[in-house]
Amino acid sequence: MENYTGRVLAVDASMCLYQFVVAIRLGAENQHVNLMNDAGEVTSHIGGFLNRTLRMLEAGIKPVYVFDGKPPEFKSAELAERREKREKAEAELKEAVEAGDQEAVLKQTKRTVKVTPKMNQDTRRLLSMMGCPVIEAPCEAEATCAEMVKLGKVYGAVTEDMDCLTFGCPVMVKNLFSTQQGGGTTSGPSVGGLKAGQKPVYEINLATALEQLNVTMDQFIDFCILCGCDYTDTLRGVGPHTGFKLIVEHKTIEEVAKNVDEAKIPPDWKFAEARVLFQEPEVIAADSPDLNFDWAMEPDFEGLRKFLIDENQFSADRVEKSIERLKACKKAKTQLRLDSFFKASAPSVKAGEKFDPFKKKDKRPASGAGNAGNKKFKK
Repeated sequence: MENYTGRVLAVDASMCLYQFVVAIRLGAENQHVNLMNDAGEVTSHIGGFLNRTLRMLEAGIKPVYVFDGKPPEFKSAELAERREKREKAEAELKEAVEAGDQEAVLKQTKRTVKVTPKMNQDTRRLLSMMGCPVIEAPCEAEATCAEMVKLGKVYGAVTEDMDCLTFGCPVMVKNLFSTQQGGGTTSGPSVGGLKAGQKPVYEINLATALEQLNVTMDQFIDFCILCGCDYTDTLRGVGPHTGFKLIVEHKTIEEVAKNVDEAKIPPDWKFAEARVLFQEPEVIAADSPDLNFDWAMEPDFEGLRKFLIDENQFSADRVEKSIERLKACKKAKTQLRLDSFFKASAPSVKAGEKFDPFKKKDKRPASGAGNAGNKKFKK
């Protein structure tokens, strides 16, 4: 995380909130203690955002949180299907709990999570009082995150949703918070600075990825639609590897549809409409005043105390420690990055590094590698 010192990053807040709600549900089913206020409302997500934001600020990162707006009308069928699946999962979860099937409990719990409007509202209040810019996207949060990177308002988009790349995000950052999700306190050997169970932060440069895949952006979008998206069905029995082969060979979904078994094509396949949604998403306007970030804004420390202690019954001692951390972040001067003085060169992709979906993988071990683990050497 410290590698992003001095960077302004757009954070998919809706994705973060979903992660915390999943953790809350899993905690409840596994008898872990969830924070609650006097009204009986779970407040663990508030604590999650508080700690996550402080961690970023202490690393010298300037986070801009982006929340989902209204879903696209085209997504209504997908949302209705999700509601049906959630209702079914609720019933199966109850059966799993009664049967004591912990594996099924874990599986169905993840399928029953739902973010409430109040969770959204409380999270926005918290972040605003901490002095972090908060943006409500006109539509999908990851699409607006991608647009902010394109406009040069932020360095990259922090999300686990790969749709961000399909929306054309130049730089996407995955696993930024992996050190806080099960790996941060794991004991064990350190490899490359990471403790056992931790994931490295993974940054994807879209231009480099397209060059390595040797496809155009339009072909990449078509490939992503073939893999499956929120806006339409996909070809039956076609996975990512086969889907990529089809795009490389036939160039467009229209041509793919002409060259596959009709039985694989779903009825009312709206791939063209889905393509337009990725190519021309509803995003924040370039001249929006919300993009004029005020990093000198002082946090509302008294408001934080009232919100966390009085309204949500957080420990006063814990809140004071968090406020002291926040004050220290505001006083600290962010270290200037080397690339603020020197322009970094774009990564280059050699011809041999380009992905060829038709090339068969050589599964044979390298010369001598197969017996390397069994060799015994004399001193």
